[in-house]
Amino acid sequence: MAAPKKIMSKKLKFKVKEFVVYPAHGVGKIVDIEEQEIAGAKLELYVIDFEKEKMRLRVPTAKWESVGMRKLSDKDLVEQALKVLKGRARVKRTMWSRRAQEYEAKINSGDLIAVSEVVRDLYRSERQPEQSYSERQLYEAALDRMAREIAAVKKVDDATAVAEIEHVLENSASRSAKAADAAEQADEAA
Repeated sequence: MAAPKKIMSKKLKFKVKEFVVYPAHGVGKIVDIEEQEIAGAKLELYVIDFEKEKMRLRVPTAKWESVGMRKLSDKDLVEQALKVLKGRARVKRTMWSRRAQEYEAKINSGDLIAVSEVVRDLYRSERQPEQSYSERQLYEAALDRMAREIAAVKKVDDATAVAEIEHVLENSASRSAKAADAAEQADEAA
């Protein structure tokens, strides 16, 4: 196989050094755009690094849309995702295996709002019962995916983004707990 050639193509959707979201892997950085000859055909590729996973992915420039690759969310969408966290958790009364599949699909959808719904639905405050191992794994995957995109948009580190998300979750959970306590006390008084 011949060494990849560096090329600067016509009009491309993404540029080198730009952060992108690849649905199955989250936020990555385009480190190069190269041309390779594969099975006799010349193919132009985005080279994307996912630093945290220590992974490099090559995506044909013509296939970015069909694989679901997109630019980072804008600040408005990030704020909208943070508002979703303040909402009430929506947990369906279906078998865990089906819910787990739905959560996994949302995490891998590349949609920040869908990922924030998973974070909201699987979040457990100190007052709530422990999560199962698989619930915890899905929660952490969703939290990580959401935090990395927020960190890239706001130009902060991942830990700062996680802290912001957890702060929003804790505040909304404590408000919900206070409302539940007030309702319980009202019931006892009646």
